[in-house]
Parts: sequence; C-alpha cells; structure tokens
Amino acid sequence: MAELYEHDVKQTRAWVLHPDITSDRDRREPQAGLEEAVALAAALPDLEVVGSEIVRLPKIQPGYLFGSGKIEELKQRIKAAEVELVLIDGPVTPVQQRNLEKEWKVKLLDRTGLILEIFSDRARTREGVLQVEMAALTYQRTRLVRAWTHLERQRGGLGFVGGPGETQIEADRRAIDEQLVRLRRQLEKVVKTRELHRASRAKVPFPIVALVGYTNAGKSTFFNTVTGADVFAKDMLFATLDPTMRQLVIENAHGGDREIILSDTVGFISNLPTQLVAAFRATLEEVLDADLILHVRDIAAEETEEQKDDVLKILSDLGIKEDAPMFEVWNKIDLLDPEAHAARMERAGQEEGIFAISAVTGEGVPQLLSAISGFFEEDKIERDLVLPYSEGKKRAWLFEEGVVLSEEMAEDGYQLKVLWTPRQEKQFREM
Repeated sequence: MAELYEHDVKQTRAWVLHPDITSDRDRREPQAGLEEAVALAAALPDLEVVGSEIVRLPKIQPGYLFGSGKIEELKQRIKAAEVELVLIDGPVTPVQQRNLEKEWKVKLLDRTGLILEIFSDRARTREGVLQVEMAALTYQRTRLVRAWTHLERQRGGLGFVGGPGETQIEADRRAIDEQLVRLRRQLEKVVKTRELHRASRAKVPFPIVALVGYTNAGKSTFFNTVTGADVFAKDMLFATLDPTMRQLVIENAHGGDREIILSDTVGFISNLPTQLVAAFRATLEEVLDADLILHVRDIAAEETEEQKDDVLKILSDLGIKEDAPMFEVWNKIDLLDPEAHAARMERAGQEEGIFAISAVTGEGVPQLLSAISGFFEEDKIERDLVLPYSEGKKRAWLFEEGVVLSEEMAEDGYQLKVLWTPRQEKQFREM
C-alpha cells in the first residue's frame, strides 16, 4: 500500500506598508490603518506577514510612490527578511507597481489588488465568483503587464488574439475585453435567476430585514445566534461574502409570532474598490429591497465612528435613501471595560433606534428582536376597492391575506372593503 505523506504548504512571506501622506488632511489614523492592512493580509491563506510599518511621506512621488532614500532603506529590510510579496495599503499606479517590483525584486499588491485577492478566495456562489472575476479583470485592464495572453486559449480557433501589427498591450486588452463580455453574459443569466427568487419572495408576506456593517463587525455571528444557522463566522475581515437569507420567527408583544426574512450581506470597508462596489451591486440590492436595515457596528473598535461613516457612504452610493428605516446595533459590548459598557448601555437606552448587544453572549439581543417585531406592528387602514372581474388573482391574494371585511358584486366588478397594513397595501399596488 502506498504511503501517504503530508506536505506543508509553503507560506508566502509578506511585508505590509501603510503610506501616511502627511499632506492629506483626510487621511486615516496611521496605526489603525496599518493594523487593518495587516488584518487584510491575514485574511489571505498561505500568507505569513513577517513585517509591517508605517511610511510617512510629505507627498507621493509619481514614478516610485516613495523617495529614493526610503526605497533603498526598505529594499534592505525586504531583502534581509526574504520577503516575496509587498502589500501597500493604498492605491499604487501601474507605473509605480512596475518600478517598485523591479527595484525590490518582489511581487507587489496595492489595497485594491489585495481585497480582490481575498474576494477571489472567498466567493462561493456562482454569482459571487463571476462578480469577483469581472472586478479583477476590470482592475487588471488598467495595468497590463503582459499577464493576460493566456486568455486566448479560452477562445479556441486560431490560437492568437491580435491581428497583424497589433501591439502586445492591445492584444492583452482585447483578450480581457472578450473575457469580460463572456462573463457579463454568464452573470446576466445568474442575475435573472436571482430576480425570479426575489419576485417569489415579494409574494411572501414576510418583511425583509438586512444586516449591513463594516467587515468583522459581527453580522454573521448575530445572524447565527438568532437564526440557528451555521454561516461561516470568524474574527477575520471578509469572513462572509455571499448573501444568506433565513426565515426568523419572533414572538410579538401580543403573544403571537412575527415572521421575518433575515439577510446577511458582505461586509464593507473603507476605500472599498469601485470595481467591487459596482460588481456586487446586484448582491447588495437585497439591502435596497429591505423593509428594515440593521447597521451592525463593532462598538469596541477604536475607529468605530469612522467605520460608521464608511458604511453610510457606501449605502448612499448604492442608492439607499437617508430616511430609509434603520436600526443601529452596537455589537461587541462584551469587549468593553465595565465603565464603557455601562455608558454605552445607558446611551443606547436613551436614544431611539439604537441597541447595544453582544452577539456572542446574547446580551441585549431579546430587546433588539422585540423592537424589530414592534417595528412591523403597523396600524391597519380600511380601504374600499373595486376590482374588475378579470382580476381574479388579486382577489384571491386579498382573501389569502385575510384582509377582506366584506364583498359585493356590481356591474363594474367586485366591490371590496379591506382592512390591511401599509405593507400589505404596498404589496397589492405592486402586483
């Protein structure tokens, strides 16, 4: 019998740099920025961060990002640590990337490239995989380094991409464009399937509650706690990518049950690549359709206020209105010291729409669920309707909902008196 040997996967040695541009008034607190960049690097498998540092710069050097003296200083450290990959926490132009790779003799990724790598590793659903691939190709199209000619093999036929006289970069760009066209066609089919699922859910009289928040705020842990699901949850950036939906039954104030659909979505992050915001728009449309948004915050994080601003900006970019129904959920209060814990609990108790919880210990969760149930305890409105006899499907829906108080038959159709909630009226009007 053949013997089995375990082979250790070789770890890529990485160095993380956080450029701190001192002339940029809107820059992040550098230490927090570096820590987040290291956490991003840790989210990639088979990567070992052997060093990290903040590099303070008065301004960006167009060709090399850093000054010549700093480049030489970093080169010595990178060489001594036998680094194979340098991660720069910020945007790097194609020219800067090429020059630094040549100077340091290592592979280099900027913040966008790193996030794309993480998304590529984490995407599980067909839609997620296609979206990440499209985002990566769109990103790479701007920095052609003769890495994409392998795409010609997927075309079949003549075995070459460009025509006579075409440069290598033009050939590469055409290869990417053709691949993007193929991916868009595949994605359109997947999106149509998602739209059918969304349409079928619209017929179900359960409100949708969407979880949003900065990556690693604890959305998936909360989701698992209240639904009993087993969505992957870990103290790691972008632990969850693909949206998950579960039905949740909450006891209401009258002793009955309130059924909702709870949706867990991808976490947000500062400077989220525009390619990914665009690519994941279809996935994040679950948030646009939600009847209530739960903005889950890591209230124990030093940059919790900045994270809140980043999330609200992305929601705004997605088209969420400022007056959209939203609860703010202060998660991870179990990580606060007793004094800070008491202060947060007191403030949450005084402000409407704010709830302090711990998804791990369960503290504050019952009060939040009760508030969600209460949010959907709407006052009912009485209306008089006239339905043509041809609208049998709408009539059947009204009886299924149990909102019909009386019905009479007249020359112009069914004359109905209904008692329903604003949500039911909205559903009826959209049918």
